[in-house]
Amino acid sequence: MQQSRRRFLAVAVGGLLVTPALAGPADAGTAWSRVPQIRRRIRPPRFPRRTFPITSYGAVGDGTTKCTEAFGQAVAACAAAGGGRVVVPAGTYLTGAIHLADNVDLHLEAGATIRFSHEPADYLPAVYTRYEGIELMNYSPFIYAHGRTNVAITGEGVIDGQADATHWWDWTSDPAPTESPDKKLLASMAEQGVPVAERMFGEGHYLRPNLIQLYRCRNVLIEGVTVKDSPMWNIHPVLCANVTIREVTVDSPNGPNNDGCDPESCVDVLIERCEFNTGDDCVAIKAGKNADGRRVNEPSMNVLVDSCTMRDGNGGVTVGSETTGGVRWVFAWNCEMSSPSLERAIRIKTNPERGGYVKDLYFKDITVGQAADAVVEIALNYENKNTGPYFPDVGTIDIRGLRAGKAPKAFNLIGNPGNPIKGVRVADSVFEEMTEADVVTDVTGFELRNVWVNGHRV
Repeated sequence: MQQSRRRFLAVAVGGLLVTPALAGPADAGTAWSRVPQIRRRIRPPRFPRRTFPITSYGAVGDGTTKCTEAFGQAVAACAAAGGGRVVVPAGTYLTGAIHLADNVDLHLEAGATIRFSHEPADYLPAVYTRYEGIELMNYSPFIYAHGRTNVAITGEGVIDGQADATHWWDWTSDPAPTESPDKKLLASMAEQGVPVAERMFGEGHYLRPNLIQLYRCRNVLIEGVTVKDSPMWNIHPVLCANVTIREVTVDSPNGPNNDGCDPESCVDVLIERCEFNTGDDCVAIKAGKNADGRRVNEPSMNVLVDSCTMRDGNGGVTVGSETTGGVRWVFAWNCEMSSPSLERAIRIKTNPERGGYVKDLYFKDITVGQAADAVVEIALNYENKNTGPYFPDVGTIDIRGLRAGKAPKAFNLIGNPGNPIKGVRVADSVFEEMTEADVVTDVTGFELRNVWVNGHRV
């Protein structure tokens, strides 16, 4: 196995090297010097010391009394006073949608659980949101803010979406009414340029809301809490600037599309010391989709992923598949990833309908104990689409100091015919127990330096 693998790499990789060095990844040291500058710009918001316990507004933590009105009153009072902390004491609080306001920190004390209602009507009226990279009017995300400054969700408590096989998740499969017709309708509206205000979904439709979505907000902090069992994506900042997500646990391994944290079209984002156990990608950096992504045309830039742990998931650190507005300057380091159900560690996915660019991605000191597919995957044929009018520009990707234990493949790199992946360097890395040959097609500038696979230097 080892000898045949070495022969494959010599053939597959040999014709793809460029000399003497790659234009972008060769400057990895210069690229990493950006990190301290980005980090200095990312500053969590600060709040006045005023507190507004939700129990002062009628909330009862018995798990059965609906507290939606109490949450709304506490947030309104906090905002009217000039800001502060809306406190959720120990107990279990059933509620519908919670909408945050300027200068409000929603703080869950130890022993507190916010448990969201199963009733879709509790997330109406519809709000301006994004569903898989396309803007629309839909059910409110469970915790939501739009156009706010200085917003936070903090504490030691649990945010429980309560989605399960009979609530929300059942919208993805027969025999119940499913989201598929609505997804096609929304995509068609976006292609035709229907104004967002007229893309009215919500009641009578089946597009699942996110658990936490902060939309066009500035100065965002999510810290300390545990989130679980979202209808789909768990934490979804959209078009935000200055975002800190710190020491958060996402425990949502069973649901469809239960991504952990998906910053989309955001600038200056720090995700640090978080733990992800998800039913889809752990961290997925996005930038809008297809026609609507081209209309909005906002990238994700300056995203830092530091010292996170990834367990179950389709990908550990992922870019895509919604890449239309572009993704650039992503740095991930000191992360640990391992699970029999972690499909890939580093994953980039897009296709010729998305367009946009994905470049200047830098990874170092990543430890992968076990992966179920490829350790590193860059696929420009996502959803098996190899042709289209908007080829994505993907390249300038640098990986160094990666240590992988067990996986079928080290690399699954699939460009488009005539539109290759351009510039991937892997250096000072070890892949210990790989059982299958790599796939490397339509790639230019693939360079391995001091890389060991199955005990052999390649």
